[in-house]
Amino acid sequence: MHIEKVHAATPELLGAMRQLFPQLTTAATCPDMGQLEALVRGEPTNLLVVREPDETGKIVAMGCLVVYQVPTGIHGVIEDVVVDQSFRGRGIGQALVQGLLDLARAKGARRVALTSNPGRASANRLYLRMGFCPWRTNHYYYSLT
Repeated sequence: MHIEKVHAATPELLGAMRQLFPQLTTAATCPDMGQLEALVRGEPTNLLVVREPDETGKIVAMGCLVVYQVPTGIHGVIEDVVVDQSFRGRGIGQALVQGLLDLARAKGARRVALTSNPGRASANRLYLRMGFCPWRTNHYYYSLT
């Protein structure tokens, strides 16, 4: 497996995202090429993908890290981690999350947060196994749409 940071929006990346996105959520739609270009260009945003180690080099997983500065320090948030269903159980998710954590550390983050749907039982077990702790706080959101 090969983990890489995305530096350019490509038709290959968009195609892979179209395959992975329905496995991640039904609450949002996959970005179009313009949105993907903005995502990749965004300063606080870091998109990592995992490729198969074979000759195809097919993208089989993705995850995003956002690193930002606030008065209390540099923080990171991991978002949109997904491994293609046919590649799960091979350590790809753990390697991807570790890559995101390593990147956050390199960027000076003090801590990294993430949320995960309770229905994603294997993902939640992975996060606990990797040392993430449940956050004892109220989690709110406000919809602007």
